[in-house]
Amino acid sequence: MTGDTLIDLMRHAHRRVHVTGTPENGVIAALDLEGRLFTVVNNKVLNRVVPSAILNRSNRDVYHNPGGDALWPAPEGTCFGYAYGPGKWRVPPAITGAVWDVVVQSENKTVIRAEIDLVNNRQLGIPCEFERHIEIEHIGSSLIQNVTEIIRYIGIKTLDNNEFSLAPWSLCQFDSGSGCKVIMPPPLADDIHDMYACSSALRGMSGNKYVVETQTDFRFQLGLGKNIPWIEFISCQDFSVKRHSGALPAGQRYIDIADAPPEQLPSHRGTKLSIYCDPSGFMEIEACGGCSNTLAPETELRVLITTEYMIKEGD
Repeated sequence: MTGDTLIDLMRHAHRRVHVTGTPENGVIAALDLEGRLFTVVNNKVLNRVVPSAILNRSNRDVYHNPGGDALWPAPEGTCFGYAYGPGKWRVPPAITGAVWDVVVQSENKTVIRAEIDLVNNRQLGIPCEFERHIEIEHIGSSLIQNVTEIIRYIGIKTLDNNEFSLAPWSLCQFDSGSGCKVIMPPPLADDIHDMYACSSALRGMSGNKYVVETQTDFRFQLGLGKNIPWIEFISCQDFSVKRHSGALPAGQRYIDIADAPPEQLPSHRGTKLSIYCDPSGFMEIEACGGCSNTLAPETELRVLITTEYMIKEGD
């Protein structure tokens, strides 16, 4: 899909869009689709795009996942998560219905913002602003995307760490099939763990890199700890995408992001980067920020995530 085709699809669905860079080499922000970002290099949209999810609206009965790169609040599950407000899993309507606006713009830089009132699985309300500071650099067949992800607490009550857990969490989606994989430097045992089903048969050392096969007939997710510097998705469609997560601000720490039952306490296992693989044919390379010990008014939870999109040039 080309950038212009995606923009036309968004407009047909009455979704506002904003382009950083150009439709041929840039980032298309879907302002009425959770502020998701779709990256275009050499006039090809590299992120997963689900047209039916763009044309339709999510509700309490069905969630339409449009692809792209989303900023969500972590954790998903546990008693402090944000996906089980009514007792069963859902994407909160505060996220699906959020109104994102462009608050800063130039040729290669954009800031988008939305107010999102979170309710955790203990039914505690946490009013927030979400911001995505997008900067891009296009070099030949590559596009480097620096996004500072921010969740800003705008409530008036200071919360302590026995009341909440919260971190910015970027989930970047791609179509995945035979031959697709993720590579990374060799992890220590404490820096990699399965969040759900065991994936040991689909991962291991190959040469000097650790390799995760992303085609799967079962759902799995790997949590990666603070010592993993980067992960890289190698697509079977002649492109690759490498993600780095920057240092956390002082006083913030990585948290458990897992989709655990809402009555369960979070573990002490923090996640910096993550790999999610789904049997329906898509995968995510994810990056996380951290959580503070208290949440005082105007506290900002922020992380700089660098994503390098590289198209393989012809021989």
